[in-house]
Amino acid sequence: MLRWLPWRWIVRRAARAYGVIDPLRVMARMRRFSQPSEIAEPLELLRAGIIFHARGLVNTKAIQHNLDWVWPYWVVRQFDPADPSFIPRAFSFSHVNLTHRNWTAVGLPGCSQYPLVDPRGLFTPLYDGWSIDCWIVGADGGELLPSHLATVDQRLHVRPAPRVETVASADGRRLVLNAWAQRDVRGRALAVLEVQASGHAGDRLAISIRPYNPEGIQFIDRLAPLADGIAVNDEDRVSLDPAPERLLFDTYEQGDVHRALHNGGAADTAVHCATGMATGAALYALEDGAERRVRASVPLPDRAARAREARVDWKRAHAGTARLQIPDPGLSFLYDAACTTLVLLAPGEIYPGPYTYRRFWFRDACLIAHALLATGHLETVRAAFDRFPAHQRASGYFQSQEGEWDSNGQVLWAWGRLARLTGDPLPEAWYPAMRRAVGWIRRKRLGPEAGDGIAGLLPAGFSAEHLGPNDYYYWDNWWALAGLREAERVFADAGRGRDAERARAEADSLEAAIRASIDGLPRARTGGAIPAAPWRRMDAGAIGSLVADYPLQLTAAADPQIMATVEYLLAHSFHERGFFQNMIHSGINAYLTLDIAQTLLRADQPHRAWPLIRAVAEWASPTGQWPEAIHPLTGGGCMGDGQHAWAAAEWVMIMRALFLREEGEALVLGSGIPGEWLQRHEPLAFGPTPTPWGPVEVRIEPAAGGHQVRVVADWRGTAPVLEARVPGYRPCPVPADGWPQPLEPGVQ
Repeated sequence: MLRWLPWRWIVRRAARAYGVIDPLRVMARMRRFSQPSEIAEPLELLRAGIIFHARGLVNTKAIQHNLDWVWPYWVVRQFDPADPSFIPRAFSFSHVNLTHRNWTAVGLPGCSQYPLVDPRGLFTPLYDGWSIDCWIVGADGGELLPSHLATVDQRLHVRPAPRVETVASADGRRLVLNAWAQRDVRGRALAVLEVQASGHAGDRLAISIRPYNPEGIQFIDRLAPLADGIAVNDEDRVSLDPAPERLLFDTYEQGDVHRALHNGGAADTAVHCATGMATGAALYALEDGAERRVRASVPLPDRAARAREARVDWKRAHAGTARLQIPDPGLSFLYDAACTTLVLLAPGEIYPGPYTYRRFWFRDACLIAHALLATGHLETVRAAFDRFPAHQRASGYFQSQEGEWDSNGQVLWAWGRLARLTGDPLPEAWYPAMRRAVGWIRRKRLGPEAGDGIAGLLPAGFSAEHLGPNDYYYWDNWWALAGLREAERVFADAGRGRDAERARAEADSLEAAIRASIDGLPRARTGGAIPAAPWRRMDAGAIGSLVADYPLQLTAAADPQIMATVEYLLAHSFHERGFFQNMIHSGINAYLTLDIAQTLLRADQPHRAWPLIRAVAEWASPTGQWPEAIHPLTGGGCMGDGQHAWAAAEWVMIMRALFLREEGEALVLGSGIPGEWLQRHEPLAFGPTPTPWGPVEVRIEPAAGGHQVRVVADWRGTAPVLEARVPGYRPCPVPADGWPQPLEPGVQ
């Protein structure tokens, strides 16, 4: 009955009655900025945006009226009028972290719980939860508050398990904070924060429970003392070893417990805060110059604890990972950190981030899986892919969120890559899903009546949010084409000739439609490049069209239209040597910058790729992470998750591409090796990494008068053509039997 109510009339009448603008008219106007689509805005993104800005509204009420509290680093910087991070708040709908979206997750393989550490050591043990901050408070009125310091020393230790160390010091006071996750003797997962504090006589170490996290306010209604710690909201427990000497608690009405550390007045019994802003502190006396150690631990929800066979330690998780050997410790660290991020965020489903993006999207999952495959994590990827059919609708659509038409092509392509790189047939249960996916692409494509430019393409959709509003994106169609080509090959290899022929016919038809659309683009508008969609002018969204080159290789290396697109982006969409995405992200994007570097490497232009690679390395956080987009002034995160797995995946892939890349039935070796590495005359190596012909390790070794290239491989059959294209040396074939090939100096 509800659907028969005159909702439009009711909404418009209510708008007139209250003197506000008609929301339906506004929405209709907004939709004119995009192409007509069956999905205007994906519900998943609307839901995520509502949650995000709901917290932002709470932040608006809680933070700006209480700037005498101790707030996290992003608030300290973003609310300081003398700081480049400052954002005026007068007409802001909500106050959210837009300048320092940076954090680093620690955790356990196979566990989907990710304790977070912010750039000043603020520890958030539980997903979307409250935090633990550590201070030193002096009897003389001095204090050490890490979030207020201009600099700290923070680093990620990858081995033997990920651990974030933060060292904060000032005026003779020093805090060393180490955060990690571990299992106790009973197999329970714990988030652990170890604190080492030293200061002056009369100083106190305060381990404070805070009603916020790196996104903003997270309510704490009740705090209560325990014999060995603090109970939070009657559900969570912070165990402290040794037990605190004193506990203090405050409510919002009384103010931050930090105030009470200087002025007194806080309670030492349980408190309930109606506002949800309770704060607490566990106190420990410090002796002059002596170090005090305290360990805080919080149990993590962990399904793997009930499945002993699912538990894998970090040593086993890293076993078999492709090894990178280069004379650049900084880039090596970033590779190791990226590999750790990829494993951490693939506990079953593959997530693009540990917090804001701790949800599943096919686009991110397939590209992250590609890097996991390249580093040898075949079983992790196989297990993740085995979950994909559960996300497929009866229509054949692989849906993580509505209105994104790239997912079917991505799944088919990713499954094809798995089959190629392992040499194994896909599980029998996946073939019906592939068949339905091919059928969905066929039915979804527009017919000839759609008209010139879009006939035969997929309909307008939301696609990747950084490409712009709903449109007939080439990105979607390139992915569909690549997926169909892989499906054709997989079906043929499995002896499913009829399915292979259907996939081939659909691929041929779609490729012809894409080519007809691109060939019909007016050169006066595109300059010979490929825009994001047929009727779009050239803009930053054209980055999506480069997917035809990398990673899909649907176009030849150095294809003129692809290179024209690269030249346009380099000239119009770069800032500080990085791709600056004006749409949505409004920041420098690490993974898209590396995608352009991949295209330049494939075009045998490593001298142009390396400035981009170096720039991305410089933008990494001290813990070796990249947010989704980087603020051009602060260098902090301004979009997405503070630890973005897609960026980590592209760092892994660019390091691999320096040593080898697949080109048809050949492997091109060493084409991205920089001259400064060769001048060091030290061994260089990458691998073993899976290829369609078997696992391969590429070694570039010093030799008399120069260098030699050697391939160590376990070929599954006929070896591919191997060609070395090391810069500064003449291109030459490389023996497939492992014998070294001396390189002849020359200009490539």
